[in-house]
Amino acid sequence: MLLTSVTPTLTAGPALADETPALALTESEQALKEAADSGTRVEVVGERTERDTVFANPDGATFTLESSIVPVRVNADNGWVTPDATLERREDGSIGPKASVVDVAFSAGGAGQDLVTVGQDGQMVSMGWPGSLPAPRLDGPRAVYENVLPDVNLILTATVEGFQQVLEVETPAAAALPELKEIEYALSADGLSLREGRFGSMEALDGNGQVVFRSPTARMWNSAGDDIASAASPTAGLQPQSVGMLALAPASATEDPRGEADELVAPPGEGDPLGGPGTGDESAVMEVQLGQDSLTVTPDPGLIAATEAEDFPLYIDPSVEVDQTKRTVLSSDGDVFYDFANGENGMSVGKCGSAVINGVSYYCGSGYVNRMYFEFSPSALRGKHVLDATFRVTETWSFSCDSRWVDLKRTDWISSASKWPGPTPRDHMGDRDVSAGRGDLCSPAQPRKPIEFHDNPEETDENLAPTVRALADGTYNSLTLMLRAKDETDTISWKRFNNDGTLVATYMSKPAVPGEYGVLSGGTVPVCNKTEQGATMISDPTPSLLATPRAASGAEAQAMLRVYYDLDYKSDGTWYDAPPPTTGSVAPTAGHASYVSSAKDFPTQTKNWNSPLKENTLYRYTAYTHSFKDTSYTSWLSSSGTPWCYFRVDTTAPEPPVVKFNSVYKECLTGGACEVWGGPGKAGSFTFTYGEGDSGSTNTHYMYRLSSSVVWSGWKAATNGSYTTNIAPPTSGSFVLNVMSQDSLGRTGYTAVKFLVQEGAGPVGRWDFHEPSGAALDTSTSDPALKNNLTLTASGATRNDHGRRGVVTAADKTKSQDKALALTRSSHGAASSAKRVVDTLGSFTVTAWARLDSNSSVATVLSQDGTINGSFYLGYCTDLDDQGKANTWCIRLADSDKAGSYFSQRVNADNPPQFNTWTHLGVTVDTTEMTLRFYVNGVLQGTDDLTVNRWASNGGFQVGRAKYSSGYSEYFSGEIDEVAVWQWELTPENMKKEAGRLDSSNWAYTELVAQYQPDGGSGTSLTDNSGYGNTLTMSSASSLNGTSIVLDGVDDSGSTSRPLVDDTGSFTVSTTVKVDRVKVDSMPDNTTHLQVLGQQTANGSSWGIWFQKTGKILEAVDDPEDDLPPVDVMVPAGVWHFGRLNADGTVDVSVRSEKAIALGDEVSLVGSFDAITRNIRLFQGGDSKAQGDELAYQTELGSGFTVGKAWNGAAWGRFLPGEIRDIRVWAGAMTTEAQVETVVG
Repeated sequence: MLLTSVTPTLTAGPALADETPALALTESEQALKEAADSGTRVEVVGERTERDTVFANPDGATFTLESSIVPVRVNADNGWVTPDATLERREDGSIGPKASVVDVAFSAGGAGQDLVTVGQDGQMVSMGWPGSLPAPRLDGPRAVYENVLPDVNLILTATVEGFQQVLEVETPAAAALPELKEIEYALSADGLSLREGRFGSMEALDGNGQVVFRSPTARMWNSAGDDIASAASPTAGLQPQSVGMLALAPASATEDPRGEADELVAPPGEGDPLGGPGTGDESAVMEVQLGQDSLTVTPDPGLIAATEAEDFPLYIDPSVEVDQTKRTVLSSDGDVFYDFANGENGMSVGKCGSAVINGVSYYCGSGYVNRMYFEFSPSALRGKHVLDATFRVTETWSFSCDSRWVDLKRTDWISSASKWPGPTPRDHMGDRDVSAGRGDLCSPAQPRKPIEFHDNPEETDENLAPTVRALADGTYNSLTLMLRAKDETDTISWKRFNNDGTLVATYMSKPAVPGEYGVLSGGTVPVCNKTEQGATMISDPTPSLLATPRAASGAEAQAMLRVYYDLDYKSDGTWYDAPPPTTGSVAPTAGHASYVSSAKDFPTQTKNWNSPLKENTLYRYTAYTHSFKDTSYTSWLSSSGTPWCYFRVDTTAPEPPVVKFNSVYKECLTGGACEVWGGPGKAGSFTFTYGEGDSGSTNTHYMYRLSSSVVWSGWKAATNGSYTTNIAPPTSGSFVLNVMSQDSLGRTGYTAVKFLVQEGAGPVGRWDFHEPSGAALDTSTSDPALKNNLTLTASGATRNDHGRRGVVTAADKTKSQDKALALTRSSHGAASSAKRVVDTLGSFTVTAWARLDSNSSVATVLSQDGTINGSFYLGYCTDLDDQGKANTWCIRLADSDKAGSYFSQRVNADNPPQFNTWTHLGVTVDTTEMTLRFYVNGVLQGTDDLTVNRWASNGGFQVGRAKYSSGYSEYFSGEIDEVAVWQWELTPENMKKEAGRLDSSNWAYTELVAQYQPDGGSGTSLTDNSGYGNTLTMSSASSLNGTSIVLDGVDDSGSTSRPLVDDTGSFTVSTTVKVDRVKVDSMPDNTTHLQVLGQQTANGSSWGIWFQKTGKILEAVDDPEDDLPPVDVMVPAGVWHFGRLNADGTVDVSVRSEKAIALGDEVSLVGSFDAITRNIRLFQGGDSKAQGDELAYQTELGSGFTVGKAWNGAAWGRFLPGEIRDIRVWAGAMTTEAQVETVVG
């Protein structure tokens, strides 16, 4: 039977006995047990983050995530503590909050350049005041620096997420000071780059293009509304937006609210009193100019001139906060409160105007309308299937004791640039008729309380749970929820809420396809032949089937899994279900398999098929992972199945062969020891012989293969039933040795065994150029006497932030941008050691990453000096060789260390280099086999017999130049990084490992080489924020709407003048796109391929991301502006691809999203090509959406990068109608969901 439930649909089935295996409980399981025993939920403390809390539920199976927009705890040195922005003086003399999620330090007075520093994970932004600072007066979270200029106070307010800064200008004379015409703050960043955003905002980006800190739009405002505030309180001061609600004497609702108030019936003020303009205050957005080391703010002269003396103080900000979550309040009067703080009373939604209740006129404000927004990331839901969802936020005040309706809507995304009326509403999530916060003013009392939005099953237009489920599934890249009054014309509907919006999701783990599956045929490793023709022959009619259940990435620790085994037999060309075993078709038969933290996996499950199978019958077997949501095991989600494994049963066939480990390596025993021996390329001796019950005359031949290869050895004749051979594993790690035997009748037996290979000898030199200055340190050894540090030339050799490792995380979790050696040919830049690094008379390997900036002349990346010449020259050749090839990467060997020597041996790359892109180069010299091998991006380019005279070069090791005829030449122009040298020849597999070198998280290093962020952009080009200078030029018809690139689908596009990555190497590309479904609606199905972005070749597309329209699907469309049930309509739909198209528009090779989706929402897409495995992957919304197996993919050299169009070999076409934002490209392949989530964000 073939199970087809591959999407998260719960399936019911019969209950089985719950006999939980006696294994050590994980923290999540222990919490589930305690919750079930107590009947109350129990927190899984190990899952805590600053904003997220996970609880085990009393049902003993599911969990609940509470994800808060604002931090609910801080991870301090002494453990988790309550957030506290109260300032304190520290031992180092600085001032900072007691407990915040970022490091904030205010100046204690003195030099102004140390005004404030905000940092996280070692990445920091510092601002300085242009003058000296007095010692501040501390008041809770505020530091007040009085009279930094005459009648000008500088006020810093700490938050748990950053800081806010305000200049309080007290008098017109102070406002006229020349120092306030332009205010130039010193500005610096460590590990971050700074860019101007839209509407006077600023962003600090890390090396992956993620915003770490953000400064919203810079504003200034006066105190023209303070006379309203004085009616509520005798204390003068700033009252942002609304001073409260006043009850006036019985009169018309249009009477002047500045008359004498009978009673204040709302707390004064909303939000932070220094957070922005209040009702009646006049405000302006200020011009901000970001310099190389400064931030200049220009106050609005018109607002200063228009402000009367009685309307002072004036207030001038900006502020800086960490960009981990997003929230904002948008007002119809133009005010924006991005990342708003609560102050005493939160912020409001609805109309703040006047209303008459029981003959009394109540005044709130000038009649503006507010809407509140919260944006949630799917990261905490990765790998989860959402069963239920709730949104919770605290109501702090309402206009009256009578309840009014509040709506919750899903909208498009928000940013610091969002303005009224706000992003487009997309769907109705729910509504509540509530009133809270007025306390004893109501009877009964109405205290502040959390308001929860939850789907009402009887209201079909409420879609919160399905929407949060879609967020977890990757359908949406974020979830933005808008809180608004249902009736925005009704002042009585006005309410206040805190900023503590929380998304609550009850979930179970998603299953993933099982691993390590197959039939156990002798040996210790399951075997699986995936074709009918190659079916494994086994002699046991009651075989054991193996599979390891797996959970989706991100949900492993909380999963309750079983394996479902599906075994079919073939009769007369038709497949039928095989009779199940007496223990059923699942394992374990009782309880479930749990994640084993120490093994970082689930235990392998074995099913003994004790219902005897038929002789000489073809069988096939597949396995599914089932994930359960209850301890009765009656309802589950199923993964898709493993590939089919085919086998036959012949009880007279030879027993599975036995593998004997004679030398070097040892077999890994089932459930036992697995010892590491040998090394890459080191041969071990193995003997294949007959199994128990057979004799020496049974087996006549054997053949074998290692798991690193798909090629079998061919049949080898046995002697007395046995065959002995030497096998050399190509690299370190785990290997499976597959062995087949054959008897005289041609019948076969099969077995597989596992063994481990230890790492080879380490490098004798490695340099990453990550030091801030000075010599490049040799990190291959900790012994100072053995280090071969490289000295940079005085000119032409520097370091920049283009290191090939990208963002580097140190052992203490601090982050920094990797550095590279930057060389200028004209200045003769290079780096060299003082002595020999490698003995060139022996076998050796040299590797490096290189980024050559032009083809003007020959250039050497690596060499080592002799007296007259270098012995080897790895680099770029412009001259013709004896095969007529030029302008290519190459390795050359000099035939002697004498004047007049020439390069008697040379091996070239297959393709010309792609300039200004990172390429990995490697050379091995094998003096045992006498071979020279040359690799580009881990791929062997050529092998040549080593014919050159061997001689020892005993001089210094050179990076970026080479010695020839007693002088240095062939200077490199560009960047070089990650240089390494070994005193042995790396095997081809080890060279691949070096080219795809992994970090401590086992992720491949990735370096951002292009980023285009339309937010704040204008004109006809977008600057490359990565620093690599790859400007994106827009066509004349294209436009930038302040947040996105807008394309009409006719001829709009963008392009660069050169490729962004070397197509033959690993790379990753990401973007967020929204296709115009109105324009796509009339396009033909299936043949419509709309290019989002890619790199073209002369004949078509080297690679790209594109959308394919497949037809239309029925979608329930809800009008978020009404309360009517959704209406089913047909809308255009399709799938996303990452791969390559042929010139005629047909798909050459691609990986595509799993199912057709309706157009209309933004989609985040990530495509990656792994040059080491030759596989491509597509991630949608952070989740891997590859359909079927990953695909082998051969790249073609690209000639330029384009957005919104593709080249078909003769003309441009496949123009995309829609909007694109946040385009990023990395050198290096991201291969896991966790890495995509962390690096892309």
